[in-house]
Amino acid sequence: MAIDGGGTRCRVALVSGDDIYTVETGPANVTTDFDAAIMHIRLGIEKLLPRLDTSITGIPAYIGLAGVTSTEIAARVETAMPFQTVRVTDDRPAAVRAAFGSENGFLAHCGTGSFFASQIEGAMRFCGGWGSVLGDEGSAFWVGRQALSQTLRIVDGLKPPSPLSKLILNTFGASSGIVRFASNASPAEIGAHARLVTQYAGNDDPIAHHIMREGANHVATNLRDMGWAPQTRICLTGGIGPEYERFLPADMQTSVRAPEAEPLSGAIALAKDLVKETN
Repeated sequence: MAIDGGGTRCRVALVSGDDIYTVETGPANVTTDFDAAIMHIRLGIEKLLPRLDTSITGIPAYIGLAGVTSTEIAARVETAMPFQTVRVTDDRPAAVRAAFGSENGFLAHCGTGSFFASQIEGAMRFCGGWGSVLGDEGSAFWVGRQALSQTLRIVDGLKPPSPLSKLILNTFGASSGIVRFASNASPAEIGAHARLVTQYAGNDDPIAHHIMREGANHVATNLRDMGWAPQTRICLTGGIGPEYERFLPADMQTSVRAPEAEPLSGAIALAKDLVKETN
């Protein structure tokens, strides 16, 4: 069994011979909300139980989840699972394995959260993924937060309004509505506004363009700091990652390639590795 959980959704796969059965449930970030994440994982597992021809405890499982930032959190997840053979990591190794297979490359994953990675001669290296308070630059959460905060700067008279800022103000009624929403909103709820930014960036909205350029700068800076060199493959993944391609420096744009597969496929590959190791 393979499980790939992030801030927006959790996908669970059962591999039986040549057949792969998958289900999707809700958010599974174990730092943002541990109990809800475990609930969504268990729900996915339960939906697949009718496909099993053996006890669930005997099924080896790889679990890659957003928010696994320490061995203690990984151990909590293991304890909450019904598997005797289980490996728990964060969600980054599955994304890298899916993107590159065994090839070299650099990854910028910008979903609800964000992280950056490289795979060189089979060795993975990661940076970022520290969550919405301390990191997640370039993520959908970061883009949505920028849209709200830039609108408040316009309310303060520090920048001229744009169609995007007018829409946001109309949506919330006033600046007080923006503040009230942001004070209680989850990263996913704030990140939902990233769709507006990418839409308005396509219409040359100056605020949206500014946000996307800043996000692309975060992507480019992190990848160069990790050792990216021209001609080395770059994958942009997550809901907003591919939107940065046209805002990247020219030498990076020419190196962008589509990932080989989705993260769940990477989790399945890592689950198969676990089976080989334990047999």
